[in-house]
Amino acid sequence: MSKDYKGIIFDLDGVITETSEYHYQSWQRMADEEGLDFNREVNEKLRGVSRRRSLEIILDDKELTEQEMNKLMDKKNGYYQEYLKDMDENDMLPGAMDLINTSLEKGFKLAIASSSKNAKTVISALKIGDLFETISDGFSVDNPKPAPDLFLFTAEKLELSPEECIVFEDAKAGIDAAQAANMLSVGIGPEERVGHADFRFDTVKEVELEKILKGEK
Repeated sequence: MSKDYKGIIFDLDGVITETSEYHYQSWQRMADEEGLDFNREVNEKLRGVSRRRSLEIILDDKELTEQEMNKLMDKKNGYYQEYLKDMDENDMLPGAMDLINTSLEKGFKLAIASSSKNAKTVISALKIGDLFETISDGFSVDNPKPAPDLFLFTAEKLELSPEECIVFEDAKAGIDAAQAANMLSVGIGPEERVGHADFRFDTVKEVELEKILKGEK
């Protein structure tokens, strides 16, 4: 194992599994019912950000009371949880389990750090919870990504310094958070979204952990 890195922190959606379509359908259903403008282009702006911030983006300066905001967030989340009932271990992204197993074989401490408040439900459906030493989610910290708080909280749970951690993320906000936390960032996705990461791969299946550890781009 690398003498510098001892922990690997995985984002959940877009790295280990793909629930973005469930999120999109849930937001679209809510928006249609409320007469709000929403489409896939707007949905792309929601990647990696909290539920509240997602709703603020959809509202686009339209002001609601706190009670109204909570009602819409709860409605969207109810739809999302309906979709999650169909998830199982077959919903792992190609290459995700191989990357997790390789990381464990190399002796890394593993964690999940997701902005989602449904992260533990998803992890339970995938049956992978016992592979991680700690799981951080949307309930863990007050300030969501792109603030570094979630990753710093997770490193503390792993009993590691930020500099000892590698982060796998598929969202711009997640890469920003990892870099703000002073962690090595690995982007999963297109150049225009995560090209500012320390390393980037189009898909999880293409990740070469050995190259990352050796610093080979």
